[in-house]
Amino acid sequence: MAKGEGNVLAQHKKARHDYHIVETIEAGIVLTGTEIKSVRAARIQLKDGFAQIKNGEAWLVNVHIAPFEQGNIWNADPERTRKLLLKKREIQHLADELKGTGMTLVPLKVYLKDGFAKVLIGLAKGKHDYDKRESIKRREQDRDIRRVMKSVNRR
Repeated sequence: MAKGEGNVLAQHKKARHDYHIVETIEAGIVLTGTEIKSVRAARIQLKDGFAQIKNGEAWLVNVHIAPFEQGNIWNADPERTRKLLLKKREIQHLADELKGTGMTLVPLKVYLKDGFAKVLIGLAKGKHDYDKRESIKRREQDRDIRRVMKSVNRR
């Protein structure tokens, strides 16, 4: 199975619009019992989330996992910081890439792989407004070309 495939539970759709994704890395997430139940129910939101490296460990910040409805006292804080499971050399590589370059780590999607929750993290650089407009223009031109080609092929 390719990286980023599986039972996709949540996707950050605007990430590719707002950032240039340079590289992607698959990471596991440390979750509590009620959190994994909420994730399996696709009650997770990646919109404001990001990852950071602190003290040689990777952390997922500002990702909202809704409290499990039957979890009562066992529910954790929905916005808590969650540890990412990466190999030491992957963390070191990301830390080197992030130092002073204006890069950030953005969660792109959360999915289940062999029963475990995984997150696809993208090493990203923010786009300027003119880059975003250029992307929209290119996408619309491609759509117009496909539409014309489809009508030509029908004749």
